[in-house]
Amino acid sequence: MNMSFVLREENRALLERVRDMIRNEIMPLEEEYQAEINKGDRWQYTDRQAEILEGLKAKAKAAGLWNFWLTDSDKGFGLTTVEYAYFAEEMGKTPLGAEVFNCSAPDTGNMEVFERYGTETMKEQWFKPLLEGEIRSAYLMTEPDVASSDATNISMSCVRDGDDYVLNGEKWWSSGAGDPRCKVYIVMVKTGGDDLPKHKRQSMIVVPADTPGIEILRPMEVYGHDDAPHGHMHIRFTDVRVPAENILLGEGRGFEIAQGRLGPGRIHHCMRAIGQAEMALEQMCKRALQREAFGKKLAQLGANFDIIAECRMEIEMARLLCLKAAWYMDQGDARAAAPWISQIKVVAPRVALKVIDEAVQMFGGQGVSQDTPLATAWTHVRTLRLADGPDAVHRRQVARAELKKHTQEKI
Repeated sequence: MNMSFVLREENRALLERVRDMIRNEIMPLEEEYQAEINKGDRWQYTDRQAEILEGLKAKAKAAGLWNFWLTDSDKGFGLTTVEYAYFAEEMGKTPLGAEVFNCSAPDTGNMEVFERYGTETMKEQWFKPLLEGEIRSAYLMTEPDVASSDATNISMSCVRDGDDYVLNGEKWWSSGAGDPRCKVYIVMVKTGGDDLPKHKRQSMIVVPADTPGIEILRPMEVYGHDDAPHGHMHIRFTDVRVPAENILLGEGRGFEIAQGRLGPGRIHHCMRAIGQAEMALEQMCKRALQREAFGKKLAQLGANFDIIAECRMEIEMARLLCLKAAWYMDQGDARAAAPWISQIKVVAPRVALKVIDEAVQMFGGQGVSQDTPLATAWTHVRTLRLADGPDAVHRRQVARAELKKHTQEKI
């Protein structure tokens, strides 16, 4: 079986246009955009913040640089997952990149759910404005009182009552739910009793964010950062009534939908993490060549040559593993792709964290301050080791796949 990581010629030119916009139009506005967050209400966009973000989005859309994530879809560019990996890496180099091109999590995963499993009404009400970048969304799965890394533990009550379902319970780490533009949630709930097979007890349901009974309790902080105005919210549902037709595919189909949603999402995160590692290495090298100590450039001191070399080699290895996982996804066999996705889900954040940390070290005290983007990048990537399944769960999946080659026993 021939394995290729090559971009088609037309998509190579497209990638160059994305790269150019990121370097010359998005990155120069990063600092100003971030400074706006601390002005007034952190959970509302200032006029200037909205002007920057919406202006960049309008430019990208007008240039046709929009919705690259729609792989193998007639609504996008028809990129393969391998090809999209190169685009996601570039977008990962700036905090604004993914949203400017309408390729942000959790919206991309939610749009895939609406496109694959939604009713025509859902597609008109939610998928269409998400596709246009007019609204944002959130995906609510993790719960504070259960180990949500084992999704069979998900326990938010969802009980049928006439033409409605009634939801009660709490969710947290609901990424994007703090955004004032967030208009819809896709929520993992428990609809079946313990008499059902454990993978048939959960369902997914679409919940408008303004439904009565929904209370945002607090933003969860990551190492003291609330990630405003995006946010990772702790939310309580109290007798929240949702029309029965809002359930996706029917009761007990939650795991089926989750696997269709989380696979691409996991690898997209990894692609962007590699982009963050590349930016950190670039910053590290520039610092090493500009700063002097003890009469020498930092590059010539200590083990900095070796550190830079190791970072470059580990990024290259991580990228190749990511492309291999993407290639397996393109073959259409989700089961065969799963161990490769698990591998890169462990490796990419680990490598990115190492590179970012080495860059912080090269900058000294400035590296942990607000004067570089490195500290914020580190907190985001550290979170990625938990998002979409912690490292331990993914290592377990990799080990099970390896052991199955050598035994007929259930692992």
